[in-house]
Amino acid sequence: MRILLVKPRARLRTILGLERFQRLEPLELGYVAAAVPPGHEVRVLDLRLSRRPERRFARTLREFAPDLLGITAYTHEAVDALALARAGARLLPRLRSVVGGHHATVRPADFDDEAVAAVVRGEGCGPMRAIVERLSRREPLDGIPHVWVPGGRAALDEWPSYPDPATLPVPRRDLWRAADYHCVWTAESPRPWQPLFPATASVRASWGCRMRCTFCVVPFLSRGHHHARPVAAVADEIAALEANHVYFVDDEGFLDEEHAAALAEALAGRGVRKRYHSWARATTVLRSPELFRRWREVGLDTVFVGFEFSSDEELKAVQKGATVAANERALDRLRAMGIAVHAGFMVRAEYGEEEFDRLRSYVDALPPAECSFTVCTPSPGTEDHERMEGDFWVDDPRALHDCMHPLTPTRLPLRRFAARYAEQVAAGIARTPLRAERHPIRPPDLARALWAERRYVTSYRELYRDYPRALWNAGADRETGAA
Repeated sequence: MRILLVKPRARLRTILGLERFQRLEPLELGYVAAAVPPGHEVRVLDLRLSRRPERRFARTLREFAPDLLGITAYTHEAVDALALARAGARLLPRLRSVVGGHHATVRPADFDDEAVAAVVRGEGCGPMRAIVERLSRREPLDGIPHVWVPGGRAALDEWPSYPDPATLPVPRRDLWRAADYHCVWTAESPRPWQPLFPATASVRASWGCRMRCTFCVVPFLSRGHHHARPVAAVADEIAALEANHVYFVDDEGFLDEEHAAALAEALAGRGVRKRYHSWARATTVLRSPELFRRWREVGLDTVFVGFEFSSDEELKAVQKGATVAANERALDRLRAMGIAVHAGFMVRAEYGEEEFDRLRSYVDALPPAECSFTVCTPSPGTEDHERMEGDFWVDDPRALHDCMHPLTPTRLPLRRFAARYAEQVAAGIARTPLRAERHPIRPPDLARALWAERRYVTSYRELYRDYPRALWNAGADRETGAA
């Protein structure tokens, strides 16, 4: 069989703007490709690299003529994934399409369409292997664990279980060019003139989370567990990478402290010298500073810490399990170790001028850190999302579910909300260590960064244009009740 695995291109300018700073490898497709049994030809088509994705997709279908089409999608890409499956069915009537990814896991019924042969829920390696074997034998796809066949009677409300991490293959990176993927690289004490947009590989050492933040679907998907891959397998994978910069895509890379410590030692023992970016909770940093010191020694440059909000009341409301003071102590402790911090904040649709002013003042007073801002948008599958659904003010919230578009009515008029939001994004960019401390940057990288920043901030300022025109000046002042 010929198998084509596709990553859709986003339509929202906010996502396209973000990709100017960070475009990570299609790691999920690399895993699925590695799970395909021998004897089949597999290609990966990353439409994020195409300015005319529809034309590129159609041309690839005509030239490669795949028997099986696999599409991955986040929620904001769900509509596009279904459109690709339908286009594939029109161009190649015998083509079988399978959809997987986050949205397919939590809302499989959204892909109940005659163009979709099956929906994979959860980890895709085992199901994809079984699908390929069934289709090779011309057998139906019913009854495969974690696979839903549209129109079938299988229950859709049961969460899929995760496989033994030791059974996962090494993702196939030979199916894409390493140079096509990058991440703007922040460091607390960067080398003079170091590359700002280095080629970056993505690695998953673990997944899942034991916390219960109400806006996050990860604890629901993992059933409150944290799963770690074998240390030797991860270390070997990193040692073999072409790229010298590694972005760990773990939900919380240091939650299993024993595993994280063992991985650091395994990398040191192999003589691996690469640069790393990972995610961690402030409470983990405060509990295990020696672990982060050791990781700094083996190459950890940056840690993403979810600050989320600037008040303890807001943190408590989402069951974050941290405080503003803990976040600040973690920031200071990491910087003292020479590790830069990416502080992730959220705003709410209910924010008025006062709340935006408070957030702006708080961020401006922080030590230099790379700051990003999203809208608190619970993921499908969480209880918070279920409660919010009745308040959505757009007909199809999936199309705007990028965690940068408010899905419920804003307190400020939408255009004003977007303007304040964009101002905060721009102010956050100015707080990065490279800029705040005036580290030297290579002129081509500086020009690229300034252009990316301009387009990125503009995408926020004009995000109201992604809504129906009737909502552009809509908003509800919750203090006065005026529309």
